[in-house]
Parts: sequence; C-alpha cells; structure tokens
Amino acid sequence: MTPPMRTLAMQGSWKRFGSAQASMHKVLIVGAGGVGRVVAYKCAQRPQLYTHIRLASRRKASAEAIARDIKAALGIDIETLQLDAADTTAVAAHLREKPVDALLHMALPYQDLSLMEACLHTHTHYIDTACYEPLNEQRFGYAEQWAYHKKYQKAGLRALLGCGFDPGVTNVYTAYACKHYIDELHTIDIVDCNNGDHGHPFATNFNAEINIREITQPAKYYEKGRWKCLAPHSLHRDIPYPGIGKRRSYLLYHEELESLVRHFPSLKRARFWMTFSDQYLHYLQVLQDTGLCSIRPVQFQGQSIVPLQFLSAVLPDSSQLGTNYTGETSIGCHLGGVKNGTSVHWYLYNHCAHADAYQETGTQAIAYTTGAAAALGAELLLNRTWDRGPGVFNVEQFNPDPFMEALADYGLPYHVQEKEAPFDDG
Repeated sequence: MTPPMRTLAMQGSWKRFGSAQASMHKVLIVGAGGVGRVVAYKCAQRPQLYTHIRLASRRKASAEAIARDIKAALGIDIETLQLDAADTTAVAAHLREKPVDALLHMALPYQDLSLMEACLHTHTHYIDTACYEPLNEQRFGYAEQWAYHKKYQKAGLRALLGCGFDPGVTNVYTAYACKHYIDELHTIDIVDCNNGDHGHPFATNFNAEINIREITQPAKYYEKGRWKCLAPHSLHRDIPYPGIGKRRSYLLYHEELESLVRHFPSLKRARFWMTFSDQYLHYLQVLQDTGLCSIRPVQFQGQSIVPLQFLSAVLPDSSQLGTNYTGETSIGCHLGGVKNGTSVHWYLYNHCAHADAYQETGTQAIAYTTGAAAALGAELLLNRTWDRGPGVFNVEQFNPDPFMEALADYGLPYHVQEKEAPFDDG
C-alpha cells in the first residue's frame, strides 16, 4: 500500500465481511445516557444486523425517552427495562430469562466487573468503552479486566475493551498506522480538542462524576521504559488542530496509554493531551478548593453523601447539552517511528460537529464519537470479522482495516497527514 502524502479524508465504502452477511443478532445496551443513546440509534439504523435491541437503565424513563425518539425517527421498536448494572445477580437473571448475543456496556466504569461477571455466567459476549474504575478509589486501569482473559477463554466468550473514541478509535488509528505507514512505532501523542460551546458557564461533556475524577488525577505518561507522574494540569502545549488553530492542551493520563504501551513494546514515549479553557480550569479549581470534588463521604442532615456525586447531580446533564451546542471536536494521534529505515511522522484524526451529532441522534459530539465507535466494534465482534478466539482484548489487537473502512459509514470519517517533522514536544 502506498501511503497518502497529503491530507486525505478517508470515506471508505463499507461492505460486510465473510459469511457474516446474513447474521442477525440480539443485543442488550446497558446505560441510557448520551453514549447509550447513540449506540441505540446506530444499532437501530442497521435492521439487517439486529433482530432485537434492548435498552436498560437504572431509570427506565431515560431508556423509554430514547426508544420513543428512535421510533419516531427510524420506525424501529426498542425494548426498554429497568436494570441496575452494579447488581450482577439481577443482570445475570435477566440474561438467562432473555438471552442476547452481546451486552454493550455504556453505563459507568464502576460497573465493568459486575457486568463482565454477569456475561461470564450467561455466555454473553461483552463490549465497553472505558476501563474499570473502583467506586471508592480515584484510579482506573485495565488490570482487573485483563485478569478475566483466561476465564473468558475457558467459557468460549469474547470481551472487547475500550471501544469508544479515546480509547477506541485512537487505538485503531495506531494499529492502522503500524500496519501501513510505520515499521517500528516510537512515539504517540493523542490529542483531544473540543472546540465547541454549549452555552453553560461550567459543564462536563460526559458523566460529571467520572469526568472530574479522571482529569483531577496526577498526569502520567510513558517515557523510556518508565511511567512518570506530574501534578494535574501542570504541563501544557499550544497544539495546532487542523481547521481550528492552536489550542492550549494539557497533559493527562488516559487509559489507552496503558494498553498501547503493552501491545506496542517498541514505544519510547506515549502521552495524551486534552484542551481546557481557562474558565473551565478556574471553575474546577474553585470546586476542588471547596471540597465538592471529593469522593470521601460526608454527613449532611443525617445522611451520608459523596460531594462529587452531589455536584454531578446539580451540574448540567451531559446527555442534554446538544440542543444549542456549536463547534466541533478534533481528536487524533500523532505517531512517530521508522519506515524502511527512515524516520516518519503521521497524524490521523477525526472532526465531528456537535450540531450534526445532535441532528442525527439528539446528543452532542463527545457522546456521538464514543457511541458510534462502540456500535461499529459490536458489529465487527458479532459478525466475527474481529475474532482472535475467546478471551479479553483491546481493539488494537485486531486487524484495523475493516474498522477503518467502516468508520465513515458510522459517521466518523477520518483524515491522514504525513508530517515533515515530529510532534512538537516543547
């Protein structure tokens, strides 16, 4: 394959692979927030793939609202139910009563293990978009989920981890570049810009509790065989984003770094950068200073409450931000390494407009990019285009080509640039 030597929009022409064309599946989507909404839409848009779509939430009314919108927009019926994703016994009982081919976990990362366990007991394949995070500890990582690999192998089941956008598409971008453009990968800088305006003084683009826990952790990156830590938001770069310009971007730790370092051992440096406005960081600092970002319970009027959970309840609902959201996201991977003995540098990225995402699915681009990628991963897993046998896998462990070819069909066309110089590390 001859790599493109200029910026290209990769639209692709999606086709079904192998003998899976006639396959029909039943899925249970757990979580009726913004991402769950997008996944439900994307599955409903493919009646040739799914005989039955079921949407579950702790608040059944949330699932019912999505089902009504999909029925009005697409004429597709979706079953809804109330289900607590943290209750392994209840989820397993439901799956035994009404089996499905795969459970698509779009709820909270606290529930990864409970849902993986329920799938293990009911012979149900599993897909998620974010790694496990313990409820009472401010940390996240793949170790507890990777530990299920042998159990899933023994049960003949497949689990697909981190199949959102970042993690998810960014991992596939990396695998694709390493298959076609780079012989030996040395550096990766994942860059995430939200150049949008939702009109609120302060709001998070996905679940506020998870978002704030993530971005207030120490910034961690990989360099020369070691993980290094910095204070949160202590290192930034003014990174140029195509069609947007330079935006201040802060070094964060993100879970795909963990899996990419594991699966691409030639990496010498791996980092993740995300944009934040000065106003956003100011609000965040005030909230931290007042103790509202704490995950330690406090007593209030005779009840034990977690300040961050209370804060999450009073902030704008991320799934409802799309109505007047303007601007777009720009997320991609700067990759450096060697090809045929020569240093090469590539940039793969996607732009997604908030208004377009809202017009199609009723939510904003952050949720859209995550949910569209999850629905695509579900198709490839279920039709066995992605099949390494049973076990627990991250998306970069599979052939990236069918995923990349289908991205435009799922609403996520990508662009490729060959760069003359490495990513600017300041």
